[in-house]
Formats: sequence, structure tokens, C-alpha cells
Amino acid sequence: MCPTTGRLFTMITKEVLRIIDANFNRSREGLRVCEEVARFIWNSTPLTKDLKAARHSITRILKNKYASPRILFVTRDVRSDVGRKERTKSEMRRLDYSDIFSANIERAKESIRVLEEFFKLIDRNDSVKFTKLRFKVYEIEKKALSHLP
Repeated sequence: MCPTTGRLFTMITKEVLRIIDANFNRSREGLRVCEEVARFIWNSTPLTKDLKAARHSITRILKNKYASPRILFVTRDVRSDVGRKERTKSEMRRLDYSDIFSANIERAKESIRVLEEFFKLIDRNDSVKFTKLRFKVYEIEKKALSHLP
């Protein structure tokens, strides 16, 4: 029982760590793809910096929470992941770089939301950091709209 909240401590299971690992990766990958579009296609220094900062914020939370990311690596089970081979038709079809940016900013926002929710079980302060980061990514997306056709 937590003396502060009176609630039972939630046991952090291997499954929860797998969710965190997958979404740390997914969020950073999505932001990196967006960063590359901003940098090499739009030549936008401000967007590139904002996207890089958001990606690094996620990495910082990971490093602050886990001295070594190996604790997450040991929970990774790519071979038996039931969602590994599942692809949607839209995922395999992109019309242009704007579609790539849009799909990846959505992927980043969704995965940050997952981290926000699951960190409520681990560290509420980090959950709040993810909430703030998600809203920052919403702002970045709005700025990027001027580059989208």
C-alpha cells in the first residue's frame, strides 16, 4: 500500500514493459521520419529542431527511468508478437511525403498517449511529462500544416 495515496502498488509486469518498449520505439521512429521530412524536403529549421527536441525528450524520460534500456530489451519478444505481421492497406500506400509525414505524426501522438497512460502505473510525474509532450507534438503538427498541400 502506498503511504501517500493509500492505493495498492501496481506490479509492473513483463507485458507492461513490452508495451512501454514498443511505444518508446514507435514514438521516436515516427518523430524521426517527420524530422527527416522537415529537414530534407521542407528545409524547415524550426520544425526540424522541434521534432528533434520532442524525440530527445522521450529518450531522456527513458534514460531517467531506466539506467539501462536493457530492462526493456529483455522483455522484447518480436518473434511471438501477434501484431508483428499485421499491416493495413493504407499503411502500405503513401501518395507523397505529406502522407508519410501525416501517418508518422499520428503514430507518434498515439504512442505518446500509450506511454502517458501506462506511466500512470509507474510514475505519475513521467505520465504528466508525456501529456505535456503530446500537446507539444500537437503544436508541431499545427505548424507543419503550412507545409502540407
